[in-house]
Amino acid sequence: MARSVSGLRAVITAATLAATVFAAPQAMAEEQPSLRIAKNADAQTRSIAKSAPQVAAAASTACGPGYELSKAMPLPQGIDPKMRHATLFSYRRDSNKGGCSILDNNMGSSRHMKLSVCDSGRLYCDVDEGNFTEYAGPVFTGYPVCATVRAQVWGSGTSSGSPYIDYSTQYAYLCD
Repeated sequence: MARSVSGLRAVITAATLAATVFAAPQAMAEEQPSLRIAKNADAQTRSIAKSAPQVAAAASTACGPGYELSKAMPLPQGIDPKMRHATLFSYRRDSNKGGCSILDNNMGSSRHMKLSVCDSGRLYCDVDEGNFTEYAGPVFTGYPVCATVRAQVWGSGTSSGSPYIDYSTQYAYLCD
């Protein structure tokens, strides 16, 4: 079921505006969204988080409190991260008690996107699909160890034909 991304962004924007209006300027600097990065995050994840900290922090905020960035993957896979069309951000909560993923649209225009996460036994999947200007998700799992995350993006506003991005991984959170 598609979630109301614009509604989520409106809530985040309203909360930020309220903090701006009611907080002292010096306090506001301390209240900027912060991004926690997992200790075992790879160099690519750290580089993307450093180059786009506001995007990574905003995606974390959409997941809710207590999440830390575990993986950021530029898509399509193998592309120079500066030229990416989309970015898959995956976050985990309390080491591995929950997982959340966001598929960020880096194209600047609406694309048909589908993001899913399925627990390792594929007994439960959370899916977000639709036309998104900014991002698909968040999608959640309570069993992130080796959960399969799949990110798909089509070149137009429909899901007809093959997606030009079709990425799947079991290593978005943690899988030994």
